[in-house]
Amino acid sequence: MTTVPPPATELSADEARRIALRAQGFLGAPDRRAGVRGVLRHLGQVQLDTISVLARSHELIPYARLGAVGRTAVEEAYWTEGHAFEYWSHAACILPVEEWPLFAFRRRAYRGRPHWYHDLPDGAYDAVIKQLLTEGPQTATELGGAKNKGEWWDWSESKIAVERALMYGEVVCTERRGWKRVYDLAERAIPDAVLHDDLDDTECLRRLVRQAGEALGVGTRADIADYHRIKGEHFDAVVESSGLVPVTVAGWSKPAWADPAALATEPRGRHRTTLLSPFDSLIWERARTERIFGFTHRLEAYVPKQKRVHGYFAMPLLAGGKLVGRVDPAREGRTLVARQVSLDSPKSAPAMARALREAAEWVGCDTVRIERADRPETATALTAELAAEGT
Repeated sequence: MTTVPPPATELSADEARRIALRAQGFLGAPDRRAGVRGVLRHLGQVQLDTISVLARSHELIPYARLGAVGRTAVEEAYWTEGHAFEYWSHAACILPVEEWPLFAFRRRAYRGRPHWYHDLPDGAYDAVIKQLLTEGPQTATELGGAKNKGEWWDWSESKIAVERALMYGEVVCTERRGWKRVYDLAERAIPDAVLHDDLDDTECLRRLVRQAGEALGVGTRADIADYHRIKGEHFDAVVESSGLVPVTVAGWSKPAWADPAALATEPRGRHRTTLLSPFDSLIWERARTERIFGFTHRLEAYVPKQKRVHGYFAMPLLAGGKLVGRVDPAREGRTLVARQVSLDSPKSAPAMARALREAAEWVGCDTVRIERADRPETATALTAELAAEGT
């Protein structure tokens, strides 16, 4: 007997947008009691990046959802008492320690690959493991130096060895110290309850697809698979057993799946007004951002300066559940400088002023200055809003 799948739930584009906002923590009251750790567990990952303008991206993620949580508190929430580890997910990400078993498929895959790019002399790998065992957590510099004297990718033997051990899962990154990874043995840093929770590849993938679907609320195959960089064919193999349900979304050209819990109640509540890191999981995938918000955004930090349109680290403005502008911020002493501001309408000036003011206070600035705007009326409206608040 052939099993006929249930008909897909039909969603309007507006319903899909609000489901995504709630799933990502931007619609409804934030769970302040759960705090930063709650944000991490809910999202399943927080992406790391070297760029620091207002703050580093992994700080901006909880700020965008919770407001002005202390930056020291953010770091402590991630790293103290073994609550998180760093590994390769969507990119280099902070992950809740409960997810350690889910990445066993990736650790096994790395072990099965030929050694990439770098040769490693006999004994170098074992020497790093022995040093961590006897001396405790260390950075690559403490292990013997991160680089040789060549270009940035010219890693030292100890750096190659410890990064290989990280990929294999024998070593884990337990924190960043001065932006350097701090390595420790997984057997010492990861709680026994999850360290030895062996899952086969299918179960790892099934759970990661489910987690990604829950974090996104609703998404296409590409959206959900990309959340943890899972191959499309792996997504196809497990999506039916993942617990996600098929949906159709008006205006979306491809099939989609949703978290059934996200469909159970109508997404309502207060919208957060905030600036977003370009590495925020709400917007990190350009095609999804355009599809959901009708907003085209590109990180221009790696674009030659003369070709940039919106600025080095333009941060989209989320207000009323929509993306209504962007600003390229910088800090000069105790002044937050809006180097370039773009708004969809001067009517969005109050929201931008509020977001700039909150961000300035969060990073210890007491003044906001507008340097450039896309239109004269934008600058006029925004300057007036800031002046009215005495900023």
